[in-house]
This record gives sequence, structure tokens and C-alpha cells, in this order.
Amino acid sequence: MDLSSYIRTVPNFPKEGIMFKDITTLIKDPVGFESALDDLFNMAKNMKITKVVGIESRGFIMGAALAFRLGVGFIPIRGNYRQKLSKSPTNLNMEPIKLKSIKMH
Repeated sequence: MDLSSYIRTVPNFPKEGIMFKDITTLIKDPVGFESALDDLFNMAKNMKITKVVGIESRGFIMGAALAFRLGVGFIPIRGNYRQKLSKSPTNLNMEPIKLKSIKMH
């Protein structure tokens, strides 16, 4: 399945000239979300994976679902950075992100 129709493009986010690809529209649709997970699962199922690592927010959602489907553990990773966001990427105020370290839970 072509998943591109499920992914929203937000122009000039987080700054001018960047075309942000928002997967929120993919994960809110059960058909699109399942298809994306099926694709990831089929790619990973024979790789002898013992853990899936997901980085921040969307990675937590996709990574945890994939780990569950694979029957393995999930490790969430957080970046240590300062960021100011509104509730929507289409209406936000954001400081520059400076990744200083990552934190594993």
C-alpha cells in the first residue's frame, strides 16, 4: 500500500524551507497504521531483533507497536533538549533544538 496519502506535509516547519512530514494523520487512521506496521514487521521479522528502540513521541508509538508485534522488548529514548511547542505543528512557537544527550528509561 502506498502510505504517502496518509502523511501530511506541513510547509515551513519548524522553519522556512523545511517540509515537515507529519505521521499523525497516518497513525490516526487504522488502515494506514496497520499497513505501516505490517510493512515494518515484514522488514524486521527475520532479523533476530531482541529490542526495538523508539526515539521521542512518534517513535514511541510506532516502536512500541512494532515491538509488540515482534514479541520483543521496547526501549524508549528521549533527547535532552529545550523546546517550546504549541499543541499543533501548524501553529507553533519553537526555540532552536540543541541535542545534548539522550536518556534511556
